[in-house]
Amino acid sequence: MNPFISRRALLAGLAASGIPLAASWPARAAIPARARTLCYIGGYNKHAPPGGAGNGQGIALFEMNPTTGALAPVSTFTDIASPSFITLSADHRFLYALSEIDDFNGKHDGSVTAFAVDRLSGELTRLNVVSSGGAVPCHLSVHHSGQYVLVANYVGGSVGVLPIRPDGSLGEPTDIVRNSGPRMPERAQDNPPGNFAVSDHSGPHVHMVASDQSGNFVLACDAGLDRVYVWTLDLATGKLKPAAKPFLSLMPGSAPRHFSFSHDGRTLYILCEQDSKIVVAAFDPATGTITPQQRVSTVTSYFQGSTLAAGILLSPNGRYIYASNRLGDSLAVFRAGPDGLLTLVDEVWMHADYGRAMMFDPSGTFLFCANQRSDSVTSFRVDPETGALDFTWHFTAVGSPTTFAFFQL
Repeated sequence: MNPFISRRALLAGLAASGIPLAASWPARAAIPARARTLCYIGGYNKHAPPGGAGNGQGIALFEMNPTTGALAPVSTFTDIASPSFITLSADHRFLYALSEIDDFNGKHDGSVTAFAVDRLSGELTRLNVVSSGGAVPCHLSVHHSGQYVLVANYVGGSVGVLPIRPDGSLGEPTDIVRNSGPRMPERAQDNPPGNFAVSDHSGPHVHMVASDQSGNFVLACDAGLDRVYVWTLDLATGKLKPAAKPFLSLMPGSAPRHFSFSHDGRTLYILCEQDSKIVVAAFDPATGTITPQQRVSTVTSYFQGSTLAAGILLSPNGRYIYASNRLGDSLAVFRAGPDGLLTLVDEVWMHADYGRAMMFDPSGTFLFCANQRSDSVTSFRVDPETGALDFTWHFTAVGSPTTFAFFQL
């Protein structure tokens, strides 16, 4: 007997038997569409300052497998110079990417590009490009109000304030603040043993700028002057004004690079590049005053040699802090106590070289690391209870990656 029955024969048999056909059968329940998780990755390409050129092609778009964390390539926006840092607006309608260059429009400037994000595909449409307000920008963020993009310009040590127009495009800088101060040493006194790495202390070098959770203050790490600056931002004019205590001085030569706030905004974690230390500080959301409480190393006491810390990341539940060590090729895992103080609980191999930025996917299940010199992204499954990282064995090929931005369709 033939085990295969055609659809036509089946319907004819049902009709002859008197059994109701499809019109009277219960309708099949609609299957909800699965949310798609997309990831933008940027980095260095051929158009970059001297010594900064890389193997990237532009802003690469990937789709993440929600079960395994694997990233599958979708497309690449190539018409942009070295997008080494990118960020999304709070509503994910717009993406802002800096170009870490020093020759925008024939001037000694970098640039910032505004994109509209297609909410169905994730594809990018360029809106406009403006000056970053200084040369070689290396970080940008959207102010808590959503009205401005803040840019850290490494060369010259300036912070640019760019207004966001109603259509998501950017205006010319409303303010450019340039830092100044005494020359600092190239190395910190509390380096790991045998650390020959140096940070550039030839002048001011702003490495990160962002607002606190309330939006009342704007903070910036200056890795050249070993300071964390604090301003208020006039939302009507786009002008920065020094806070009552305008900056915090850190260990000479330590090179504060990036920072992260606790969820309540009252603890500030400052990552110092040169000596690979995290400064834990109390932050007063009423005055902007920063009060250091602890210094903790991002490498274990067993480590000896050269290392430069790069990125710092707070876990979604606020209980753990992660830091990347570029030359040590490791990720440090810290447990945050109720008082915000940190305890180093593990140091994990990145499985690649020169890891910089880290990012959680929107679910908090996976942590991704951009490994600049390995031209790859590696990922880890995260245990939310213990903070432990379990390598997924997924390598994603991306030329000279340095930055991420995730969102869900």
